Amino acid sequence: MVVYPGRGDARRAMTLLWRAPGGTPRAAAGRRPELTVDLVVETAVAVADAEGMEALSMRAVGERLGRTAMSLYTYVASKNELVELMYDHVFGEPADAAEADGSPHWRTAAQAWAERLWDFYLRHPWTLEVSTARPVLGPNEYRLFEALAAVLYRAGLPPARIRTTYGTLFNLVRGQVQVAAESRRAEAVTGIPEDEWWYGRSALLEEVAPDFGARFPTLTAMERAGAFANESESEPYLEQEARETFRSGLASVLDALEARLPGPAGAGGSAGGP
Repeated sequence: MVVYPGRGDARRAMTLLWRAPGGTPRAAAGRRPELTVDLVVETAVAVADAEGMEALSMRAVGERLGRTAMSLYTYVASKNELVELMYDHVFGEPADAAEADGSPHWRTAAQAWAERLWDFYLRHPWTLEVSTARPVLGPNEYRLFEALAAVLYRAGLPPARIRTTYGTLFNLVRGQVQVAAESRRAEAVTGIPEDEWWYGRSALLEEVAPDFGARFPTLTAMERAGAFANESESEPYLEQEARETFRSGLASVLDALEARLPGPAGAGGSAGGP
């Protein structure tokens, strides 16, 4: 399932995202807890975190609030608009952490930024179903971008390269954490534990492809060298592999970036500037 933001009224959505004056409906008073845009969004996030995007509906959110689905439309015009608000709302978590990061070295700060984003996606895996082809353009997305951009700018990276570096790091995290998140959900959806799935399939290779070693000699040599071994007893194989791939890629990107930075920053100096 892929959700494309920006399918409703652009002015209304942007006004709500940025909480512009006059754009937030007043709370509805009554014997039950007052309804607000924030309460509706926070409740929707709780639904998506617990049950996934497929369980999210205006009705499901209304039931958690003890209200009808229709009563929510005063605050949020549609499910698509709700997802936009939810998406930017939860991005406040890594944005807050990035802004509070006091790491003196640009590389430490950039690595921490990426690691926090990884953890964020695993807390809210439904966000991976929101397409980045048409960004939400909410304040927390910009705060997250600004936090990394500021670190790289102070290190002396040219503005155009800051933009591409942000895209590289963001998509590196998102691409690999997608595998990790799907690995976590696979057993619940299929009913088959990961180890059982792997052993069941891989054990059949010798039977269905007796010439596997001759056809794929490099992969066979890698397997014999233990390249595909799962060294973690607590982490599923694919999740471990995705995390290792992410960290290896992150180190490579930061190594290449460090070699291009001018002055002290490129030689291992602080993020305070060249």
